[in-house]
Amino acid sequence: MSAATQHGHTPYYFVPAPSRFPVMAATGLFFVIFGAGQWINGADWGKFLVLFGLLFWAYTMQGWFRQAIGESEGGLYGDRIDVSYRWAMSWFIFSEVMFFGAFFGALFWSRLYSIPVLGSLQNAILWPDFKAVWPSLQPGATASPAGTIEPFVTMGPWPIPTINTALLLTSGVTLTLAHHALIAGKRGLTVGWMWVTVLLGVLFLGLQGYEYYHAYHELNLRLDSGIFGSTFFMLTGFHGFHVFVGMLMLLFITIRIMRGHFTPQRHFGFEGAAWYWHFVDVVWLGLYVIVYWF
Repeated sequence: MSAATQHGHTPYYFVPAPSRFPVMAATGLFFVIFGAGQWINGADWGKFLVLFGLLFWAYTMQGWFRQAIGESEGGLYGDRIDVSYRWAMSWFIFSEVMFFGAFFGALFWSRLYSIPVLGSLQNAILWPDFKAVWPSLQPGATASPAGTIEPFVTMGPWPIPTINTALLLTSGVTLTLAHHALIAGKRGLTVGWMWVTVLLGVLFLGLQGYEYYHAYHELNLRLDSGIFGSTFFMLTGFHGFHVFVGMLMLLFITIRIMRGHFTPQRHFGFEGAAWYWHFVDVVWLGLYVIVYWF
């Protein structure tokens, strides 16, 4: 949503012309899912189909967003479009809350219910050697008497997770400073704080990549390390993906600000990306406390 439109000079509600982009986006995702399904089932050509689908989908998205930006900067978006964008972003973030809620729920269920039940007296006969201890309380306890899971060491909160927490919290501050600078009409200062925010996001991703390398090669903590390994990598991995997406959002918003888009009065494109980034920060705080400390 750009700032180029002014109240009273735009249509009450903008109805776009028929577009090919929704069908193209769905086609790209079809090739991604179909190729991934073939790939994991042993068909080596599936990875090329996944790559094609991702490239086709990315091409479609850039064209779609370019068209929306052009409509916005062309003065076609009025107040009703602004409201629709705000509702759309709000519901999108709500769906992301439910997405992460499912993984947090799996973590709580396995830790607080499944493991104690498996270690109860009534299951002692069926599994006498089972250790009803969550791995973070006893590093290396895989509760696998059959040896199906190799011993591993859990990931502690220091130093990388704590440093990443500081980076994300700092990025939230710099993003807020950029927002205030934009409202004050200080475009140069806004661009500066935005670049700092993008850099902090890149540093977070780099440290998380090193953390994964450390987990696999030094701690023997992998995705197949039982329920602890699967929940750890699914939660932190999907969060890292969301950081990557949020960083791209902020990067493109920064480029738009440098090109003169947005005004102090109307800049929901900026605000929507900021909402998403703050949501990512909040999710990480939950991960930091529950996954790394508890």
